[in-house]
Amino acid sequence: MRSTTTTMSESQSTSTSSDDAEFASMPSTDHDATASPAVPEQLRRHWRDVFWLGIFAIHLIGLGFVLAVLGINRFKKADRLKIDKYTYRFLENESELTETYWPFYAVAAGVGSVIGWVWLALLGSKAMKMMKFSVHVLTTYLGVISVLCFWGAQVDCTIVPVYAPELPFTMLVLQKAVKMVWNLPEVLRVACAFMVVMLLWMAIWSFGAAGVVASSIGDGGRWWLLAMLSVSLFWTGAVLCNTVHVIVSGMVFLVLIHGGREAVSMPPKPLLNSLRYALTTSFGSICYGSLFTAAIRTLRWEIRGLRSKIGNNECLLCCVDFMFHLVETLVRFFNKYAYVQIAAHGKGFNHSARDAWELFQSTGVEALVAYDCSGSVLLMGTILGGLITGTCAGVWTWLRTKDRVIMVGFTAMLMGMILVGLAMVVVESAVTSIYICYAEDPSLINRWDAEFFNQMSEALHQRLQHRSARTRVTTQNRFDSQLQVSVSM
Repeated sequence: MRSTTTTMSESQSTSTSSDDAEFASMPSTDHDATASPAVPEQLRRHWRDVFWLGIFAIHLIGLGFVLAVLGINRFKKADRLKIDKYTYRFLENESELTETYWPFYAVAAGVGSVIGWVWLALLGSKAMKMMKFSVHVLTTYLGVISVLCFWGAQVDCTIVPVYAPELPFTMLVLQKAVKMVWNLPEVLRVACAFMVVMLLWMAIWSFGAAGVVASSIGDGGRWWLLAMLSVSLFWTGAVLCNTVHVIVSGMVFLVLIHGGREAVSMPPKPLLNSLRYALTTSFGSICYGSLFTAAIRTLRWEIRGLRSKIGNNECLLCCVDFMFHLVETLVRFFNKYAYVQIAAHGKGFNHSARDAWELFQSTGVEALVAYDCSGSVLLMGTILGGLITGTCAGVWTWLRTKDRVIMVGFTAMLMGMILVGLAMVVVESAVTSIYICYAEDPSLINRWDAEFFNQMSEALHQRLQHRSARTRVTTQNRFDSQLQVSVSM
């Protein structure tokens, strides 16, 4: 009897452990003692960053109520809920109805969805051509705008990264990431499903936004309201994009760890496990990182572009260097590589970001990550999709009513960027997973694609040599300047 009880207890313990264990664990073999450091331990996952999960949930519920009120107030009848009396001091325009502007947002949602789905459909055969097309078309588009609107400096900082010598290596990494994702069709279906979820939320969001555009509040008040709604939509879209990021990263990590999706050691239902972790224990970390990561990445790119154009202005260079090091400190705690650690190990966001950055710095892979511009290339594709969406919605708005075209165009552009970003993020997830796996155990990449491993190793060797030579030159210049000052004194 005692033996039976012990056996049943061990069986229950094993079952519970297998359900809650780290889904990326390696199979048990005689060589477990010398397993790769990339393999996470079998530990029960805990809920992380629950505070931010609560903030995001409260934000969605509260904003949903506000959007419903704003839309219903002017749906088929002006001031249906009698709330204009609370804003009578700001009334400057003739009020219109919600349904006047809601169809324009429906066009934006439709165009953005079509672009996103076309991107996913052509991912296997035309991905590289589409990326190059996006880069060239967007730079041409922005160049025209810079001539017309005198935005040369701002646009120049944006397009600098894609005309650097890093582009061939970037395209190589993107090509391998596309190859990885295309062999995992289930993650493409997940991206499509999340696009549908985003469309459902956009239907509610655009209903409220159309009510704001149709309101009688002055232009300044409407712009402020739309700005706040846009920040909310951006956060919600970033959360969904990064949820897909975690799911795809979990799958890619598993494939690289186990040597292929058809490997015998592959755990059962890996996609469902990755989806379950992303939507439960790790969802708070995703909400937290989504609020800050994109803004810090954009700021970092802008400062890097500005830093490369300063020249010999030492005062300005000193100020920009201070800002650059400040942003680099923030990047240590907010970076996109954290999502791979979240998917693989179930850590909190800051813990994951710090571990990923320390891993890159300790192995020297940080030099390779800094050399890679895949994020910029994918961002340009996302921006192009947003510009196409905003242009289509803006043109239709101008044909129907020439008022408030800019308001509809800008908010429609944001909708398009989010929908296209949900398609682009599957490739970015594969890129981040490849770098993390290469830093943890290069043999994983060698086993997956030996030629690509050799190319990455050669690029890393060249980057480390370049950094070493640049450091020597900088040190020598500083020494010469100090020596010259001492001699003159």
